[in-house]
Amino acid sequence: MSEGLQHPDASGTYHPDSAILALAGWLGDPVAAADFPETVLRWRNDRAAASVGLASLSDAAWMQHFGRFAPLAGNLPGPLALRYHGHQFRVYNPEIGDGRGFLFAQMRGADGRLMDLGTKGSGQTPWSRAGDGRLTLKGAVREILATEMLGALGVNTSRTFSVIETGEALHRGDEPSPTRSAVLVRLSHSHIRIGTFQRLLALEATGEMAQLIAYCLAHFPAPPPPEDAPDRDNPAIRLMHAVTERMADLAASYMVAGFVHGVLNTDNMNVTGESFDYGPWRWLPAWEPGFTAAYFDHAGLYAFGRQPEALHWNCGQLAVALRLHAETAPLVAALERFGPLYMANVARRWCWRLGVVPLGIEADTALVAACEAQMREGGMQPDAFFFAHRGGRGLPEAFAHYQPAGEAHPYWSDPAPQSMLIGEVEDIWAAIDRQDDWAPLHAKIAGLRRMGEAHGPPPPPAGHA
Repeated sequence: MSEGLQHPDASGTYHPDSAILALAGWLGDPVAAADFPETVLRWRNDRAAASVGLASLSDAAWMQHFGRFAPLAGNLPGPLALRYHGHQFRVYNPEIGDGRGFLFAQMRGADGRLMDLGTKGSGQTPWSRAGDGRLTLKGAVREILATEMLGALGVNTSRTFSVIETGEALHRGDEPSPTRSAVLVRLSHSHIRIGTFQRLLALEATGEMAQLIAYCLAHFPAPPPPEDAPDRDNPAIRLMHAVTERMADLAASYMVAGFVHGVLNTDNMNVTGESFDYGPWRWLPAWEPGFTAAYFDHAGLYAFGRQPEALHWNCGQLAVALRLHAETAPLVAALERFGPLYMANVARRWCWRLGVVPLGIEADTALVAACEAQMREGGMQPDAFFFAHRGGRGLPEAFAHYQPAGEAHPYWSDPAPQSMLIGEVEDIWAAIDRQDDWAPLHAKIAGLRRMGEAHGPPPPPAGHA
């Protein structure tokens, strides 16, 4: 048994559950991790580790499991590089899959959910194509920052579980090279993508599709579809409703957070509605719907204001895939719920971030529009806007009747809010790159977690519209 797992700490118990093995024969390829020149522990997320009973691992054991990828006790016997297809910037690509990562382990979280540990930068796989299978240390640091900021803003996100520097010099066209290398482990509620279903459609793999639908419904349960939903007892229809509901809330959470993911391809869409895989992301410097994160997004397909459209389109691709097991009309009926659910989720999340009691969809939607107009006209950065108006302070006079929700946290009296603008990110990286100074990163994480405590848990997603 792995060191530290024999005597779990008080935060939780380790419960391995390799449910994915029932699908592994057609879902993934057994692979081995790269043999890195060195392993230097740079980040261990003990808060996340405690949620799956792994916080008691010693640093030495941590590096063996998450740098050398020795199997965890009772878990997957070896890594699986998952197979999937996907639309990348609306162009279908059947030649993708886990090209620099793999599924490493599964376990039950303290809340009973099935959780995955997956990697990024762990070496080449059958799906690497011309890639080296590696991750830059800067990319890993950026993923830490993205997940911590998103979590603090109530977005359903993967968590950066571990970052280990690996001692290789990498060459990249989009940053000064050679640059430092790392391997990252993320904790996610599943790595099943919309692209996973698209691959089975392309292969006309009806039996495997039925198995995948059953797996998702069993391990990522959701409320049943509305009573009037056509064919609501069909497993494929139940899954379509669940994913539509989750994606509508994810889209709303991005918008209220002022976040631009940058690469909303169908292979980056987790059917649990959990955001993951952070590359060229940005936070808005000002409320600008046309703001893009990726320098290669020349058409602005995934610009800030087009993100709801992108997630809706991706849900449509899931509907197309599920036609292997359902008729078109009930799938379309599920998809048509996206718009109303998105609007309801924006309204409730907006009130949550402002710290005011919602008054109802009509009034709250008007509040959102007024706030957007004020940000556009005043050029105020969104994080600063929400901070300045927390609890309803300074809202336009027409909305002065909104009441504060809950008790005020000391964070709201700080001199300035937490933010994650590109200059801040570059400064944090520069300290690491030039002086190997990790203090600014840890200080930022502490600040973000304090902001998360001030916000409290986000509102539940909108119910059946």
